[in-house]
Amino acid sequence: MLKDGKVLYPEKCFGHLPGINVGDQFFSRTEMVAVGIHGHWLAGICFIGESEGKKKYKDSGYVFPVGVAIVLSGQYEDDVDNSDEIVYTGQGGHDLLGNKRQIKDQVMKRGNLALKNNMIQSLPIRVIRGNDCPNSITKRLYTYDGLYKVDEYWAERGVSGFTVFKYRLKRLPGQPELVTNQVQFVRGKGSQAQSEIHGLICKDISYGRETLPVPATNIVDDSPETPEGFTYINSIEVASNVKIPPSARGCNCKDECTDPRTCACAKRNPSDFPYVAQDGGRLVEAMDVVFECGPNCGCGPKCVNRTSQKGLKYRLEVYRTPDKGWAVRSWDYIPSGAPVCEYIGVVRRTDEVDSDAGNPYIFEIDCLQTINEIGGRERRWRDVSLPSSSGIKRGGKTSENVPEYCIDAGSRGNVARFINHSCEPNLFVQCVLSSHHDIRLARVVLFAADNIVPLQELTYDYGFELDSVVGPDGKIKKLPCHCGAPGCRKWLH
Repeated sequence: MLKDGKVLYPEKCFGHLPGINVGDQFFSRTEMVAVGIHGHWLAGICFIGESEGKKKYKDSGYVFPVGVAIVLSGQYEDDVDNSDEIVYTGQGGHDLLGNKRQIKDQVMKRGNLALKNNMIQSLPIRVIRGNDCPNSITKRLYTYDGLYKVDEYWAERGVSGFTVFKYRLKRLPGQPELVTNQVQFVRGKGSQAQSEIHGLICKDISYGRETLPVPATNIVDDSPETPEGFTYINSIEVASNVKIPPSARGCNCKDECTDPRTCACAKRNPSDFPYVAQDGGRLVEAMDVVFECGPNCGCGPKCVNRTSQKGLKYRLEVYRTPDKGWAVRSWDYIPSGAPVCEYIGVVRRTDEVDSDAGNPYIFEIDCLQTINEIGGRERRWRDVSLPSSSGIKRGGKTSENVPEYCIDAGSRGNVARFINHSCEPNLFVQCVLSSHHDIRLARVVLFAADNIVPLQELTYDYGFELDSVVGPDGKIKKLPCHCGAPGCRKWLH
C-alpha cells in the first residue's frame, strides 16, 4: 500500500485525522500504518523529521523534529498510565526482542527530541493504547484515545539502572470519554489485580458460580453498597406450575459436529451450523431461533453447535452509574456475534407476574411473537423451519400479544439482570433451543451485535412498544429513556 500510494494519510500531520474517531480500534500496527494514524511498524514515537518538516512546514517557524503520535503498549518498564495523565518513557536502549528491559542509556535525539519540541511549541500528539487481546488475529488491540499535550519532561535513572527520558502527557479537554478510563494497563497485559480496582465493593457477586468472577464497583455513591435483593444463580430455574417438554431427539455426530449435511441439528437451522468456530464460536447472523445440540446428541461439550452453553467467556463487571443504576461492561474485547451471557432467572407463566409492577426484571420469552411480527416486533434476518414438535404454525392468526412464559430475574438471576436498555444497543437478543423444541420456552441469550471495545457499557433494546404499558389506574405509563444514544427515542415505553 505504501509503494502503490494507497495509504489513507501518507503524510505525517498533527491532530485528529478526518474519519478516525476517538475509540476507533486497530488489530495490528500494519492497520495503523495503512491508515496513517501512526507511521512506524515498531517504534513507539512517530515524528516529523527536520528535512521532511522544513519541506512541508517551511513557513511555520516550527523547530523539528516534532512528534505526531505515540503508541503506549506496555513495552517500557518505566511507563505509568493513569488514563488522562501518562508518564511516557522515551525511546532507545530497550531490548525489544529479548527480555524487554532497558539495556543502555537513552539519548536526546529523534523521537525523544521530538517530544521535547512538542512541549516547547505546545503541539498536541495523538495517543494510541495497545494491550493484549486473545481475540485479535495478532493477539494485540490498539485503541485511539485522542490528543494529549506534553506537559513536562525530565531524565532519571530507570528501573534497570540506565538513564531514561520521561514525558508527562495530559489529555486535552473536550474530547469523548475514554473507554479505558477506569482500567490501568500494566505492560499491556490488561487490568491490575482485582484488589486494586478503583471503587471495588465485591470481588465476585456470583460467589464462584460463574466460570469467571463478576466484580462490582461503585464510585458514584458516598456510601457504596453492593447489588442486593437477589440470589445469584447460573442456570434457569422453573416454577412448579410450568412444565418443561422432554428432551428432543438429537444428532448422531461423534465428539464434534462437523458436517451440516449429516447433522440433524444443523438441518434445523436450516441446513447449516449457525456458528463459525472462530474465537470459540460466533453466530453468523441473527435468526428466528437457533437450534443447538442438546442432551440427546452424540457430540461432546466442545462442539461448536453448543456455543451459547459454555458459560462466561469474557470478564464482566457490574458497576454503578449516576443516572441508570447498575450497569454491565466487559474488560475484554468482544467480537461481533459472540455470546456474552444468557438471561437467567425463574421461568414463570406471564399472567402470574403481570400484577408485579415493582419488578423490572421480567423478560418475556417472545420468540413466537417476533416470528409473527406481533406488537410491532421486528422480524429476524434469517428464517428457520420450525419442527412439528413445537406445536406452532408460522404466520398463524394468533391474537395473543403477550407471551405465555417469561423469565423472572427479580429475586433470583445472573449478571444479565443488570444490563441496561439502549435505543442503539451493542447486544441483541437471540432465542435458542437446545434441550427441547418448544419456542414458547426458548432460552434467551445476548450476543454481541458489533465488535465491543473494553469498558464500553453493554446494552440491548428492551423492545417495549411505545404507549404499551398501562398502570393499575388504566393510564398509560411513560418511562423516560436515559441511554444517551444519538438516536434515542426519549421514552423506554
